[in-house]
Amino acid sequence: MRRIIGGLTAAIALALSLASTGHAEEKTTLSITRQPGILYLASHVMETQKLIEKDAAAEGLKDVKVEWRTFNGGGAQTDALLAGNVDVVNTGTGNLLLLWDRTRGKVKGIITSSAQPVIMVSNDPKIKSLKDIGPTDKIAVPTVGVSTQAILLQMEAAKMFGEGQTKKFDPNTVQMGHPDAVAALANANHEVKTHFSAPPFQYLELKMPGVHKVIDSRDIVGGALTQATFFTTTGFADANPKLVKALRTATEQAVAFIKKDPKAALEAYKTVSGDKTSLDDLMAMLKEPHMDEWRTDPQGTMKFAEHLYKIGTLKTMPKAWTDYYLPDSAYLNGN
Repeated sequence: MRRIIGGLTAAIALALSLASTGHAEEKTTLSITRQPGILYLASHVMETQKLIEKDAAAEGLKDVKVEWRTFNGGGAQTDALLAGNVDVVNTGTGNLLLLWDRTRGKVKGIITSSAQPVIMVSNDPKIKSLKDIGPTDKIAVPTVGVSTQAILLQMEAAKMFGEGQTKKFDPNTVQMGHPDAVAALANANHEVKTHFSAPPFQYLELKMPGVHKVIDSRDIVGGALTQATFFTTTGFADANPKLVKALRTATEQAVAFIKKDPKAALEAYKTVSGDKTSLDDLMAMLKEPHMDEWRTDPQGTMKFAEHLYKIGTLKTMPKAWTDYYLPDSAYLNGN
């Protein structure tokens, strides 16, 4: 955690510099990150249908080129944003809140696209609940300390053992991309036997012999929780309002498309990701409980903020979710 915060702190000066840089003309290139998995299904639809390019053209920006880059964890994405190597990040709420706080409001959200549950699974028969996690048990998460899964573990530890034990499970967490964690659980001899996963990986794992659910995000938060969030520096947003508007509109169109034709959306996912999971299996995953939560309004984010402020990770407590989203996003029905 210290390494992550230290790296972010070292990049703050650059982020603030980016935020104050003006441009006479908007960019005609846009670099966006995402992580593996169908939580980012809207991005696959946006890519294959070139929705941002079309919406940018409607705003008067011709020949816009969009580059989609895949990272295995949110920490690497936020490092790329602060370094100026990408324009927009598409990852979890914890990373957005951390950067908003560390840059003193110079990083803000644009729109969300999913709020499906993430499930912690294990192939260890003795681990039936978090109470069964021992000192030597390893839990794979996308990014230690600040990923959605890592923060959920802290929130549940506080409920189970008291505020003084909020970080009880932090020493158990190890940083692994979801595909690598799936491979670890498939190997009976691997030291990592528990994975706080995400779709579609959690459902693939639950089909493995001996793999079972331990807990999920809805159990912890008590409802829907935003997973995929687009965010950027306020400097980029101020200098490129048409591009940001095009991205927001394209996200809304992609979410509407997923709801209307989930099969075609999954075909886009398979085309982009190369996932070999059958279309029928992916369709079955979308019928799992609460997997229809494709939505553009932030969900459960203030609960994250309250937790991170309480444990000292955030130095500033936002008054409302709109504090860490761009002003043009205030129409979203968030919480």
